[in-house]
Amino acid sequence: MVRYPQSIDDLSPPPRRRGWWRHVTRHLPGLSVAVLMGMLAAVVLWPYMVINVPSGQVGVLWKRFNGFDMYCLCWVGRGTVLDPRELREEGLHLIWPWDKLYLYDLRLQSSSQTYNAISGDGVNVKAQISVRYQLRHDSVAVLHKFIGPDYMTSVIGPEIGSQARQTISQYTAQQVYTSRDPIQRAIRDSTQKSLEINLDKLVQPDAMEQPDPKHYNDFLQDAIQILDTLVLSIELPPEIVAAINRQTEQFYMIQEYKFRVEREAEESKRKQIEADGIAAFQRTVSQGISESYLRWRGIEATLSLAQSSNAKIVVIGSGKDGLPIILGNVDTPLAPGTTPPAGGAAPAPGASPAPAAKPPGPTLPGAAPSGGSTGAQPQRGGSAEPGPDSTSTASANPNPNEAQPSASPLDIPEVKSILSRISGAIGISGPDSNAGAKK
Repeated sequence: MVRYPQSIDDLSPPPRRRGWWRHVTRHLPGLSVAVLMGMLAAVVLWPYMVINVPSGQVGVLWKRFNGFDMYCLCWVGRGTVLDPRELREEGLHLIWPWDKLYLYDLRLQSSSQTYNAISGDGVNVKAQISVRYQLRHDSVAVLHKFIGPDYMTSVIGPEIGSQARQTISQYTAQQVYTSRDPIQRAIRDSTQKSLEINLDKLVQPDAMEQPDPKHYNDFLQDAIQILDTLVLSIELPPEIVAAINRQTEQFYMIQEYKFRVEREAEESKRKQIEADGIAAFQRTVSQGISESYLRWRGIEATLSLAQSSNAKIVVIGSGKDGLPIILGNVDTPLAPGTTPPAGGAAPAPGASPAPAAKPPGPTLPGAAPSGGSTGAQPQRGGSAEPGPDSTSTASANPNPNEAQPSASPLDIPEVKSILSRISGAIGISGPDSNAGAKK
């Protein structure tokens, strides 16, 4: 059954309008594809459009086409943007995906290389040199255009090597081995001067497509700042090093000898001062010492020697100044009736003296039998007794070939006279003055 619209005048109702949601749903497949394509492009182009400049670095922009720059909101030509205001500083930056951004480090950098050189005396020297350098901010764009990121290998390294060889050639092997500071300063100054002169020659204004290209002629002059060059090590042939060490050893030995000479000179001065002091002391003391005082001291010393228990012979008045003179020690006196043996050997204790040998010859009538004393005389009545001289006669040595005992110094008349005077001076009385002298 057909359903008719209800209206008063029996007319059909107006058509209904389609909503926005119905429009979206109708174009949903196309919109989805567009969104997916946009997301894919963003993912792919993100590394080329969004650039992060780290701390201490700066970015140099290179444009593929002439166009509008979003950074300065100005029209920029193609190629490397040389204007220092167009450098990309630290942080996040957006560029066109067909452009490029090159990063350069503005911090202090260091590089070490080993160079071979010849010293002034023809010795092969191998030096390891470290160079510390830094880039100038405003010259980075010009440096990138005419030198490039590999500026260490193409500019700094060869220049350091050339200046190092030239500087080392002005020193001998020993000076190179011992003097580093002058070499380091000379290499640094000569390298910086050479870079300032030669780098500006690389600038070509005709190759610039930026406005006012001649404005950048002097930008490379201070683009690279050489802070210092350090000589880390120097290698010489082993023979040269050994010779230098021996020479250094001899030098210090010479210094040692010089110090010894100075020490001996000071010691000589010290001894001279000491001698002067002793001489001054003697002069001072000699003024209070007279000849009579010295003689009195000599007499006191003589009395002390005479009263000591040692056996001495002291002679007074025989010296130049009348001081006592000690002649020598007196041997221990022998027992009465004992004769010292020949040769100075003392008889053994308890041994009886050997009988004297009988002289050869005929026996006289009335003489004593063999083995008796030669000095004994027979008395009337047939009995023979020893006389008063029998002891001394029997003890004498009848053999003239044997050594006779030496006479005692006390038997000399001059010595006896001196000893008698000494005994009288010290108050010793008695018939035997020699006993007092021996005391």
